[in-house]
Amino acid sequence: MALSRKKKIIIAVAAVAVVALVVIVSIAAGRKDEPEVTVVKVQVRPELRSTVTASGEVRPVKFINLTSEVNGRIEEIFVNPGDAVTLGQPLVRLDPTQLQSSQEAQTAGVQVAISDVQNARSSVTAAENNVSQAQQGLTVAEAGLSQARQGVVTSQTSVDRAQVDLNTAQRELKRQTDLVEAGVSSRFEYDAARDRLEQAQVALRTAQAQLQQQRIAVEESRARVNQQKVSVRDAQIGVQRARTGVASSEARVNQQQAILRGQSSQRSKATQLSPLTGVVADIPARQGQFALANLTSTPLMTIADMSTINVEVNVDETEIGNVEVGQQAKVKIDALGEKEVEGTVTQKNPLAVGKSDTQGGGLQNRVNVQEAKEFKVIVELKNMPDDVRNALRPGMTATANITTKTKQNVLAVPLQAVIEKAPPTPTPAPGAAAPAPTAQGEKAKEIKGVYVLEGNKVKFLEVQTGITGESDIEIVSGLKEGLEVITGPSRVLRTLKENASVKKQTRAPGAGDGKAGESK
Repeated sequence: MALSRKKKIIIAVAAVAVVALVVIVSIAAGRKDEPEVTVVKVQVRPELRSTVTASGEVRPVKFINLTSEVNGRIEEIFVNPGDAVTLGQPLVRLDPTQLQSSQEAQTAGVQVAISDVQNARSSVTAAENNVSQAQQGLTVAEAGLSQARQGVVTSQTSVDRAQVDLNTAQRELKRQTDLVEAGVSSRFEYDAARDRLEQAQVALRTAQAQLQQQRIAVEESRARVNQQKVSVRDAQIGVQRARTGVASSEARVNQQQAILRGQSSQRSKATQLSPLTGVVADIPARQGQFALANLTSTPLMTIADMSTINVEVNVDETEIGNVEVGQQAKVKIDALGEKEVEGTVTQKNPLAVGKSDTQGGGLQNRVNVQEAKEFKVIVELKNMPDDVRNALRPGMTATANITTKTKQNVLAVPLQAVIEKAPPTPTPAPGAAAPAPTAQGEKAKEIKGVYVLEGNKVKFLEVQTGITGESDIEIVSGLKEGLEVITGPSRVLRTLKENASVKKQTRAPGAGDGKAGESK
């Protein structure tokens, strides 16, 4: 029985609808179950370098702000900004009139002080002559005293002799008296004995008088000796006073000479000389300006020693732990284009400063705890060609690429391949106790790993990483060479499921080709 035309149309439409539905479902299922992914083979890199990049400025080791050391009007400036100067080269001259007058007045003061010294030394000579004369008078007085004492001895001997003669005469008179009374001796002999007694008495009194005179002479000589001793002592005191006067005069001379040296030094500073060999970085002073010294010293110019040049860069606090003194660096100066200069880290400042701090930070300055911190690092430039050295100027912007670690023959994968994800929840065995729940508010520790492609299935492998390069990261454990790892943004990798089916990307991948490089 033949089908009617209406039934044939219904059957055809139904068939087309079924075919269309099958095609749509197939396309939708294909897109959902097998997404395209980019894969990279795990390879051993010949070298992997981890670096820290920081920006800063060129700063010479010696950087002197020359200021005026004397007061005066600037008469002439001999150099211009950017000029090369040598040690001792005249830079600025101030009006020396007032300084020269002060120096000449002080020179006259020194001459007066020297004359006072000469006069004082003459006084010393005169006082020493007085001491000599007094010493001679003392010698004469002591000799007179000695003679007077000898006269006392002689007079005492005469007195003793006269006493003996007196005693003899007394005995003789007594004997004659007895003989006369007995009628044995004559009156003449008695009178003679009596005369001898009286003569002996006179001689004794004369000797005693002479002894007394000699004793008086001794006292007078002793008084003269004491007087001369006082004269000698006074003369010696005069010498000491004269010598003290000489010392005082010499001290005044030294003082005046010191002041003269200061005046001469001030006079010489009217012409400022270069304290080093370098480059004139800035000249804020102008000819005709009155320069001041001391607490309000007038800045004249800035000179930089370009023989040894540093680059001072600011390293972020998250990377400062990787930087150490002695590490090598490559430095680019913006003004020199793409030229690179070798450098070495010579100093790492231990004090953090805020990125907005323009005062240098330090322990006394509190910075915003919410603000990112930086640490100053000094890189000394090495092996600079003459054209580069001559082109550098203080304050030029520079970028240092510091190599913190270097490893050879490293197993590495692209950075985009490594992700962190929560560990899978273990399924308890039948009859086993359920795992302890995580404390409230405590976040489960994420694990680090990569997705590898086995056939067309995705598998997650936990890995341990090492140093990080510009586009690659070292794999310490968890992977073998030759495996295919999936790369891409972490938000895409986090959507992959274990054992999910995927397709390899057929177009050429962009970044993340696995070349070794350097990190920021």
